[in-house]
Amino acid sequence: MEPKIFSGRSNPEFAAKINKYLDLQPGEVTIKTFKDGEIWVKYKENIRGRDIYIVQSTMPPADNLIELLIMIDAAKRSSAKRVTAIIPYFGYSRQDRKDQPRVSITAKLIANLITTAGADRVISMDLHTPQIQGFFDIPFDHLYGSRIFSHVLKGFSENLCVASPDIGGIKIARAYAKRFDATLIVIDKRRPEQNVAEIMQIIGDVKGKNVLIVDDMIDTGGTFAACVSALKENGALKVYGAVTHPLLSGDAVEKIEKSELEKCFVTDTIPLRPGTTKFEVLTASELFGEAIIRHYRNESISTLFEVDKS
Repeated sequence: MEPKIFSGRSNPEFAAKINKYLDLQPGEVTIKTFKDGEIWVKYKENIRGRDIYIVQSTMPPADNLIELLIMIDAAKRSSAKRVTAIIPYFGYSRQDRKDQPRVSITAKLIANLITTAGADRVISMDLHTPQIQGFFDIPFDHLYGSRIFSHVLKGFSENLCVASPDIGGIKIARAYAKRFDATLIVIDKRRPEQNVAEIMQIIGDVKGKNVLIVDDMIDTGGTFAACVSALKENGALKVYGAVTHPLLSGDAVEKIEKSELEKCFVTDTIPLRPGTTKFEVLTASELFGEAIIRHYRNESISTLFEVDKS
């Protein structure tokens, strides 16, 4: 009996690509929204005793998260054998600690909700902070977008520096730098308020170099555009980006388009907004497809976690 992959409404195209890669028929599910905003879910086929996989990114609006929780609950109440939440982009991950008084650790709250809803396992990619895996009391598989980007970025490896836009991204940036035998650059910034970044200094020499900025997400685009500007002012030749999740909130597209960025590679964990000429989308569906089929067959998927090997 083959696994069944069902899709929420956040990114059905992504789920369709996974099913195509695995040569599976998409699972049939009906999802409706009442006029007051309440979400209703019904599986249209028998899933009793089946391994099912629910594909749903949890970017805003919050309906995407609620929809995932309801789909998990409906599957458990339909006697599914194992329910795995496939969350290509794990939303609410930026609030991973209590960094000031009277705030929520939202990433932990979301982990509790997914577990309580009945998920047996979670598979996600490029969390904002890897320690979020520890917030879950169920198995969590963390995939890395570097496996997707590395193949296409080999053509840009000459005269290259790899830049982390903040201290938290140094580990991933170092992995890219090691892979391409490139210099590691760190961009020191501070945030006077949410979604506002000020570049303080660039640690490392970028003069006469091509620079690759690696990050897990682009939200408002302000930080990314500021990094591009600072790198160019410090003598960088061409600036590229490799960013896993293209949130692109507000006027982010306009900011990136006006910047001196050459090109930014992103994945399809979130549908790309229209009007983007500097973005190239690489699919993460095959990586997730491999994780799903190996999990279903009870095979090791540890090789998919490698960040230092292509």
